[in-house]
Amino acid sequence: MLIKNGRIIDPESKRDEIADILVEEGIITKIHKNIDIKDEVFNAKGKIIAPGLIDVHVHFREPGFEYKEDILSGSKAAARGGFTTVVCMANTAPVIDNIETLKYINDIKRHSQINVLQVATVTKGLKGTEIVNMEELKKYGAAGFSDDGLPIMDTNIVLNAMLEAKRLNLPISFHEEDPGLIYNPGVNDGKISEKLGVKGASHLAEDVMVARDCIIALKTGAKVNFQHISSGLSVDIIRWAKSMGANITAEASPHHFSMTEEDIFNFNTNAKINPPLRTENDRMKLIDGLKDGTIDIIATDHAPHGKEEKSREFSKAPSGIIGLETALSVGITYLVKNNHLTIMQLLEKMTVNPARLYNLQSGIKEGKKCDLVVFDIDEKWIVDEFYSKSSNSPFIGKELCGKVMLTICNGKVVYKDK
Repeated sequence: MLIKNGRIIDPESKRDEIADILVEEGIITKIHKNIDIKDEVFNAKGKIIAPGLIDVHVHFREPGFEYKEDILSGSKAAARGGFTTVVCMANTAPVIDNIETLKYINDIKRHSQINVLQVATVTKGLKGTEIVNMEELKKYGAAGFSDDGLPIMDTNIVLNAMLEAKRLNLPISFHEEDPGLIYNPGVNDGKISEKLGVKGASHLAEDVMVARDCIIALKTGAKVNFQHISSGLSVDIIRWAKSMGANITAEASPHHFSMTEEDIFNFNTNAKINPPLRTENDRMKLIDGLKDGTIDIIATDHAPHGKEEKSREFSKAPSGIIGLETALSVGITYLVKNNHLTIMQLLEKMTVNPARLYNLQSGIKEGKKCDLVVFDIDEKWIVDEFYSKSSNSPFIGKELCGKVMLTICNGKVVYKDK
């Protein structure tokens, strides 16, 4: 396959040039201007060619909740969004805290059209009281560890889990919300929750946990990832810890840098998430964190739910939204088009930085496997349908900039725009 005349943007090498890419047997064999060969040709003139996107935080719901999403349907949604690699969370049913369930996932993901990595839980049964056998789970392919969906309240458990993850050279990721500071999840504790007549989730619930684990990360030297940061104060705390030498990464989700608590009224349960959408000040501090590198990664926290579940009254509906099919476009629309990030910087947070967290390959280079996305940075489209089994998105009906035209994983076309 020959991809011609595209603007190649590679954050790994900082390449930004118009050239052709020749792909043979899944490998990039030549990058040059004006390659002339009789082969399958995709004309990428006016389009950007970038490394395949990597999402380090998705919920594909298998096993146990396949009616919401499964590995294969989630993979199709990811490919449509330009992602060639995803990392699945472990809060399934049963949870992935043992080799039997991990082997079950390994068997299924072989049939995925993209690269699927699986983390295991940090604690058995997500109970926060006993650490899993990390070494054994690594042996069977666990890419890292996370109790995502629940915080780990026992500080000694966190300390020892970090030490073991460091010994094994694997990342450990944390969902930071102290339940003692959350009255009603999914809505920020502030003026909007007051209008709804409820107390919500205070930013302190995130801040105190982030502060604790930053200190432990400094002590252990473990590779620690903070998931879906939403609080501006947490950004400040992470910035300080990094300045002190902590081996920390932090994620921001597209909805947190593009929306605020005000959007609860516009999108109701489709804007209910944990941690919640917060204030405009928090949103702008997240963007500042993205701009100065405090926040390294953009990750979707793709969390599918059934229509019936999201149709319940706000207090009874589950938290979570889908994001794989809109993430790149939301980043372009709210960050690049508003001059907060360059397209190179946006792609860095969606390719090379996630790759480094999980020790993966990224970049566009001769002799390397071909994971690519081709997109039009200027094309506008209306969000109206999904490849995901679920449709719980607050972006439905919104016009976004930037459309994926082609996704190639391991040298094979896994998505092509109609």
